[in-house]
Amino acid sequence: MRYEALISVIVGEVNDEKLQGFVSDAIMVDKRRFIMLAPKRSSMFRLWTLRLAFLIMLWTIAVQFRSFGDMVTPSMFNTHSLSSLPHHRIYENNGYVMVSSNGGLNQMRAGICDMVTIARYLNVTLIVPELDNTSFWKDHSQFKDIFDVDYFINSLRDEVLILKQLPPQQKHKMKTGSLSSMPPISWSNMSYYYDVILPRIKAHGVVHFTKSDARLANNGIPEEVQKFRCRVNYHALRFVPPIEQLARKIVKILKEKGPFLSLHLRYEMDMIAFSGCNEGCNKEEIDELTKMRYSYPWWKEKEIDSEKKRRDGLCPLTPEETALTLSALNIDSKIQVYIAAGDTYKSAKRMASLKEAFPNLVKKETILEPSELDPFRNHSNQMAALDYYVSIESDIFVPSYQGNMAKLVEGNRRYLGFKKTIVLDRKVLVNLIDEYKNGSISWKQFSTSVKVAHAERIGKPSTRSVVSGKPKEEDYFYTNPQECLPPVKGP
Repeated sequence: MRYEALISVIVGEVNDEKLQGFVSDAIMVDKRRFIMLAPKRSSMFRLWTLRLAFLIMLWTIAVQFRSFGDMVTPSMFNTHSLSSLPHHRIYENNGYVMVSSNGGLNQMRAGICDMVTIARYLNVTLIVPELDNTSFWKDHSQFKDIFDVDYFINSLRDEVLILKQLPPQQKHKMKTGSLSSMPPISWSNMSYYYDVILPRIKAHGVVHFTKSDARLANNGIPEEVQKFRCRVNYHALRFVPPIEQLARKIVKILKEKGPFLSLHLRYEMDMIAFSGCNEGCNKEEIDELTKMRYSYPWWKEKEIDSEKKRRDGLCPLTPEETALTLSALNIDSKIQVYIAAGDTYKSAKRMASLKEAFPNLVKKETILEPSELDPFRNHSNQMAALDYYVSIESDIFVPSYQGNMAKLVEGNRRYLGFKKTIVLDRKVLVNLIDEYKNGSISWKQFSTSVKVAHAERIGKPSTRSVVSGKPKEEDYFYTNPQECLPPVKGP
């Protein structure tokens, strides 16, 4: 009876049915073995001592075995286990917010981060944002096609409730048109959302934000709110596995061959037409670009002084200007240059000098098999997601124009430890390039001047600029999220 009681105690300590059976069977085998040997033992005390030691050993093995099992289980099977997710945040829900994002991938990305942040601090439930399907590129991808929606929802559930769709009662309001629909005022601080938006949500139950870009200010925002914007952007918004896996493959292929520079070369036809920048274009090309600009009524600026705009540093650098700049900065001519962009306008003509200066020009279309890109080819935002991922992982990132992707990649690289990003001063550069081309300065003078102008423009820690009343002229929060970075050291 004492022996059976001891077995019960030992087995009861193991909280697993299979392990309990394993231990029980081993103990019973031990019991039979020692019963047979007992007559041959001269001391019962020695027998019980051996039995107790054996039982302790079995119990220790069982515990260690279970721990080892957890340790060797592949992490992919534990990624979404309930124990690894943050606890649900319980709060008194003030209503629901629907969001229609606008713009290209990175413009929408920043807007989504702002909308999640606003929902969290207004204590409202956010419906997974819908992506813009009406922009120039006419990409019909939705959130779930680009971002891992389940990870997005679960990784933030300790802060904000996010649903894939409205509950039935609120959905009825949408059908009957009783919800409130509006674009929030651009560059607003949190008091606007507390004082103006929250009462509207409480009154209507559901509010639909028809735009999401730049709806939250860069500065004058509480630090905890700024840090939450970073959490959403750098941790919750993860690309879906097909995009991430293919992007990882591109990076792997590039890194096996050595370091690589990601060049965000904004010289696609739509970009040149929209900007009205025609440096190096002939009359036929200028006419073609102008016709395209006039064909899109939502491109508001039609008559553009290309030369003035270029002198003011408001034009993307041409491929020729980019080649001169990179060479002047002493970028190794043998480095792989990954073109993180769409098709270059008049590629054969415009890319010749860049190809001559940097022969190892590559892009995703030359690295991958056509069949690998086919699922993404007609989805510009998914193709942009591939370029975003590769640019984050590059040894050097250089944008020829400070658009939304350039801004967000720069900020992400700062967040990852101030990875080298060369932010080109186009206003200085075009002046130097013109002086070099007309013979006013030598190559040595040109190269030295370019280096001096960019000595502090390589993604080092800096204080985000503030321009009171002119948010478009100050540093963008997502370019330099300083509240989420190590503090800037003094001189």
